[in-house]
Amino acid sequence: MKVREESSRIIKPSYDEDSPPPTTNYIPLGVFDKVTYNTHIAVIYAYRPPTPPYTTLELGLQKALSVYREWAGRLGQDDNGDPVILLNDEGVRFVEASVDSTLNQAMPLKPSESLLSLHPRLKGVLELVQVQLTRFTCGALVVGFTAHHLVADGHSTSNFLVAWGQACQGLEITPLPLHDRAIFSPRNPPHFEFDHTGVEFMNKKVDKLYPLVTNFMDQEREIVVHKVHFTLQFLANIKAKASSMNGSNKPYSTFESLLAHLWRVITKARALSGLETTQVRISVNGRSRLNLPNEYFGNLVLWAFPRAKVKDLLREPLPYAAKLIHDAVVKVDKNYFKSFIDFVSNKVEDEDLIATADMNKSVLCPNLEVDSWLNFPFCDLDFGGGCPYIFMPSYFPIEGMVFILPSFIGDGSIDAFIPLFEDNLPNFKQNCYSIE
Repeated sequence: MKVREESSRIIKPSYDEDSPPPTTNYIPLGVFDKVTYNTHIAVIYAYRPPTPPYTTLELGLQKALSVYREWAGRLGQDDNGDPVILLNDEGVRFVEASVDSTLNQAMPLKPSESLLSLHPRLKGVLELVQVQLTRFTCGALVVGFTAHHLVADGHSTSNFLVAWGQACQGLEITPLPLHDRAIFSPRNPPHFEFDHTGVEFMNKKVDKLYPLVTNFMDQEREIVVHKVHFTLQFLANIKAKASSMNGSNKPYSTFESLLAHLWRVITKARALSGLETTQVRISVNGRSRLNLPNEYFGNLVLWAFPRAKVKDLLREPLPYAAKLIHDAVVKVDKNYFKSFIDFVSNKVEDEDLIATADMNKSVLCPNLEVDSWLNFPFCDLDFGGGCPYIFMPSYFPIEGMVFILPSFIGDGSIDAFIPLFEDNLPNFKQNCYSIE
């Protein structure tokens, strides 16, 4: 698939009022922004014809940017050197491209390097949002979208995308985002109920003394991203199995049950030593924990870290792993979030700490990191011709970084994108649909 770039330009917010807002203001990064990934994330959409013209998409994006001004700004610093989002309206990257084939000829869009040509590059980019619109000869449209994670988490980003679609249809953007990132005030006196060093943060000096060492043999091994589809029936079976030892308690969620299964299958495929410890990094949305509306715009995520010895994870039945996951997520509650706010506000600078969230690693083994998009309205991006018939993450060949999202089939089934060493893939495939 050869993608030809037709044009690339910067577009800026458009405002209804005669006098646009000042471009000298800024928003300090909030406590949860400072602990997230300092990188762009890319997603891919595909739409069947007829699709709207570029002009419609551009005008809609300009309107959405007037409501979500942060995306049209730039990352910078205030007079004290603290990180901020500059509300300077310098704009976002808007690329028009084409392919001399039908989308069906390029299908299926498997997780491979070819996906990287469907969105702008992710590194060395000043713009906080980038859009690439790629037309195929059949009239199909692929939208490649990148967004900087320091500005917003997946929930906020998907809300912005829905707003873009509303603006393209001439609809009122609703609900409006809540922009105030200064609402997370520490308690007086602060209460450090939990230890956040070694969890969300690590010591900068220790990081420099003991940098990540990747096994030389691992560097030589090929990483492939394998897409797995789980039907509604399989999900029901895995949930029943995972919850079979709960007694009268509430069954585990579909996500907890599926992740427990994947954790065990991936660990088995990796052929790890039984004495090794494996853990999973799971995002936990703080909006419900802190009684904040879904419209809060920014990052509001912490992580749960269930862990186990490999021998225990594989020897015990599925409910064991499901309980580890459930209990770890439950512990990241309101009190944990408040403890984190107190910690960031009082300890991080004093103790010279840096965030542990890092997408520069190429291998996570023996651990996993799981990004669940099951509850985000990503698939609701409708430019006027209906919702996408393909939605997927871009190509992220980081061994152990798993993406879980609703299948674009739309029947409630789930797709998982699982990067593994190529030599571990046969074992994974052999056990992927086996419910033990």
